[in-house]
Amino acid sequence: MQSPESGAAAKREIGDSIDDALDQTIAEAATWLAEQQAEDGHWVFELEADATMSSEYIFLNHYLGEINDDIEHKIARYLRRTQGKDGGWRLFPGGDFDLNATVKAYYALKLVGDDPDAPHMRRARQGVLVRGGAARANVFTRITLALFDQVPWRATPWMRPEAMLLPQWAPFHVSKVSYWSRTVMVPLFVLATLKPRACNPRCIGIRELFLVFCSHQRIP
Repeated sequence: MQSPESGAAAKREIGDSIDDALDQTIAEAATWLAEQQAEDGHWVFELEADATMSSEYIFLNHYLGEINDDIEHKIARYLRRTQGKDGGWRLFPGGDFDLNATVKAYYALKLVGDDPDAPHMRRARQGVLVRGGAARANVFTRITLALFDQVPWRATPWMRPEAMLLPQWAPFHVSKVSYWSRTVMVPLFVLATLKPRACNPRCIGIRELFLVFCSHQRIP
């Protein structure tokens, strides 16, 4: 049986080893950062985001009816390259299959012109369907789909623009939430009230991503 003294010594040795590894990692990171610094003192790195940002740029073009094929085809190549082996897209490298990112990437690729029967599209579609279909997507994705007439607006939360008129002493007031929340909530109030419809000049839909088809969906 190990004595208390030897046990404590072993723990100290392990702790010292961890501290040494941590110090080495910090030193390596600091050295790498210093090497990336420009002569005038600034740093610049590639701005990276998950696949939803690229997909939503394509959505914006097709919502406005201002399609830019050159840029969209470049984005499509990026989306195909970042697709996981399971057919889905992730929110960060090494992350799990994300239903919302996958629904958006699939729709964006179809808007660009990818054949739904292409192998990468079939894999993505299967991944969405086994997880309950696009109807299981989160609020932001369903709002996007409502703009493109893929789900009825009743599939999104009921957002009352009158919330902007509540007095400051009310339990909810726009000034009581974070700035990021305000920049999201206020435009969503407008969209939920006006319920605009995307131009969608190519009349592209994703009926095949739903397990149950809603009669409201008018786009094939």
